[in-house]
Amino acid sequence: MDESSSMPDEMEVDQEFSDITLRLLDISDVDDFMTWITDDRLKHFWSGNNFQTRIDALDYIRKVIIPHYWYRSICLNNRPIGAVTITEKDSSSAELGYVIASKYWGKGIVTHVLKLVTSTIFLELSQLERLEAMVEVENKASQRVLEKVGFQREGVLRKYLLFKGERRDMVMFSLLSTDLIPQYS
Repeated sequence: MDESSSMPDEMEVDQEFSDITLRLLDISDVDDFMTWITDDRLKHFWSGNNFQTRIDALDYIRKVIIPHYWYRSICLNNRPIGAVTITEKDSSSAELGYVIASKYWGKGIVTHVLKLVTSTIFLELSQLERLEAMVEVENKASQRVLEKVGFQREGVLRKYLLFKGERRDMVMFSLLSTDLIPQYS
């Protein structure tokens, strides 16, 4: 991460979603974190850890989330309902990840949050040229979200992800820093 530029700890989205913010997750958020991270519908698409106890979740927040390269909680009225992450792959590319509790699916929250993130991430991480996102072939809603935000579908990676003992096909999407340059006619 470019130390000279850092994202504010909290960002507010536009008026329609004024109760939605992005911020760093703290250990005091563990109960809200447990609420959405243990969502049974979410587990179908998300390969994150399966926490059995609050102590497991606290340990994960301390050891993985807090020191993460770029992790922001998606909050509703300052309570975490999901997360968006940027994970560095190499010096100029990273992978976008996002997850939100299933009761908030289809409400436009993730689309709005990803528009906010993609509008600033190439400025914040000036070395970043390519942002990737992978989605299961069957997760059509998540594919539509990425397309609305401006990601380009690159293709299907067959039997790419080992998930719960089976190999799943994944669709690769990308957004390049040059994709965001305004086009003048």
